[in-house]
Amino acid sequence: MNVQLPISIKLNNDLVRQFKKLPSLANKLEAQYNFQTMTSGWYGDEDNIIDIILSLENYVSFAEQVEQSISIERVDYADDVVSFFDKKINVLHCFVALTENEIVLLAQHEKLISGFLDKKLSKVLNLIALELGVSSI
Repeated sequence: MNVQLPISIKLNNDLVRQFKKLPSLANKLEAQYNFQTMTSGWYGDEDNIIDIILSLENYVSFAEQVEQSISIERVDYADDVVSFFDKKINVLHCFVALTENEIVLLAQHEKLISGFLDKKLSKVLNLIALELGVSSI
């Protein structure tokens, strides 16, 4: 049985090829963030749950994705984090870029990727929490 959880992490194929452990790390973080947001009370109104897609991109694909995305509501959180919210279907699609410098650093020190991504994505979720008016994680 596959149940769609409110928070999902999508990965750019180039990043997956470069960082082999990225898919398993994304699965772990997905479970962690869904649990943390649930315990923080993000889903009190079951009829009005917002699905959040965190798309992890490299700096090239990030620019392409943001340029191609058409949505009613755009929020620029930072140079490397942009979200689009489609209120009709309650989906917030957030594009998160790994900058060129971050990719170089992580390629040189792959053991840092887990902690780095956790910090970066949890910071993004807390920015989204502020936007949605819910508790931070």
